Amino acid sequence: MQPAVVVPAQLEGVQLRNVSVLQIIGLHIEGLHYHAIHGSIASYSQRPVIVDAHLDIGWNAISAGRGFLQPPAPGYLVSRSSLVAAEMGLVFATLYAAPARAGRAMRTRFVYENAHEANLMATAQVNYYHSCGLDFVGDRAGLAAYVQGWKKGKLAAILLMEGADPIETPAQLGAWTERGVRIIGPAWGKTRYSGGTGAPGGLTELGHQLLKAMRRKYVILDLSHMADEAVADAFALWRGPIMASHSNSRALVPGDRQLTDEAVAEIARRGGIVGVSFYGKHLRPSGRPTLLDVVKHIVHHARAAGGPEHVGIGSDLDGGFDARQAPIDDLARLKELPARLRLHFNRPQVEGIMGGNWLAFLERSLPLLPAKPDGGAVPAVNTD
Repeated sequence: MQPAVVVPAQLEGVQLRNVSVLQIIGLHIEGLHYHAIHGSIASYSQRPVIVDAHLDIGWNAISAGRGFLQPPAPGYLVSRSSLVAAEMGLVFATLYAAPARAGRAMRTRFVYENAHEANLMATAQVNYYHSCGLDFVGDRAGLAAYVQGWKKGKLAAILLMEGADPIETPAQLGAWTERGVRIIGPAWGKTRYSGGTGAPGGLTELGHQLLKAMRRKYVILDLSHMADEAVADAFALWRGPIMASHSNSRALVPGDRQLTDEAVAEIARRGGIVGVSFYGKHLRPSGRPTLLDVVKHIVHHARAAGGPEHVGIGSDLDGGFDARQAPIDDLARLKELPARLRLHFNRPQVEGIMGGNWLAFLERSLPLLPAKPDGGAVPAVNTD
């Protein structure tokens, strides 16, 4: 399908809908003193909310015409209806733009040649997400309210930028946090900010500036797709919340796209989470993947991390691959995963892997309240 042409007039006036704020006890905004949140969920790991930390919903709609509100396209798995049927409660919805050098391999002409074009593509996806009527989670108060009120059929999203080229300069970051972006992965392949998959190299000077800006804006760092040198740079520089949305084990499937056990251990040491991808080539070197392969990567990550509380799901389903390269042929089969995990973990640990671990991480990592009009954010309790 020929990608739709996005004109600048369609990209103006992006605003995040108001997010309900949970009643806060002992909060003094002027002095930035925080004491307690009434109703804060202490046992996220035991809430029945399934979380997927990586879905390219906007990209698939804009570049390939696979509308989120329609049934899944033939050969694909993800739509609003299929996520709801799988009892998904929260997704990390990506803002992704393909560089021109990747267009042929990805079979798309919807690519960018420069940062401004990448910006327009990501902005179009923000607009698309709003057109889908999704609820957005952008702060700890809204997260707690959403989870406490969650019931089957409800679906919310948090915005994750995959590859930071849409941010034309680090000074522009505030505009993206105002639009709801709470997580940024600087790399995909090589970007202006970082070495990435198939493109060795560390953080660039712009990358160093971006991470400093992200810390000021209380944005979470996603290490997925970052080259080893860039991961090492990030570990040396970054003091904020850290995660890998969709990265499997290099010990099981070699390649720079996967994480080393040492990187997983460091993410865990910092309180982060690693999401396991469902892409066949990330799950096994050859052959059709199965849910058993997913379990193997979860178990391996849990051992490397020192516990399953640092592992979750980041399926990336439909993210450049179809159901033939996935371990399930229907998203509803995700319900089979907990029983397989119970062979290795107890029930609370399985519930954590299925979603509770991500929820607990977000409770620790998101800003306390919605972003301020200048793109800043009220900080979380611990910012050191």
